[in-house]
Amino acid sequence: MSEREYDIGTAELEVLSALWELGPSTVRAVLNHLHERGRRVAYTTVLTYMTRLEAKGFVRTDKREQAYVYRAAVTQSKVRRSRLRQLLDQLYDGASAPLALQLIRQGRFTREEIDELRQLIDRLDVKRGGSQPD
Repeated sequence: MSEREYDIGTAELEVLSALWELGPSTVRAVLNHLHERGRRVAYTTVLTYMTRLEAKGFVRTDKREQAYVYRAAVTQSKVRRSRLRQLLDQLYDGASAPLALQLIRQGRFTREEIDELRQLIDRLDVKRGGSQPD
């Protein structure tokens, strides 16, 4: 699957996220997980999403048991990268710097996250031939 093929709807993404969080699960387990998070959906709706996700290649099913067990067939990081690329293309003409600046201006960061951002910026500066960090 190319990164462009990781395009799924919001409700499907919720179901897939439940599988990432829970690991291999039945429809009932995913349904309960969604209910615990305040998402009221019917069993048949979750089953429909799981079936769609399987048809699209996002989910695999073990049909050896009476209750089918579904598991994610794609990683969360691949879907995140794809959706982020789509967002960049739609809102920023593919440029990542304006998005990063916007997020930094509006974000709340822990001390560790700020330190990591500084390290990333220092590495970018060194790669581009800037000065060595002190």
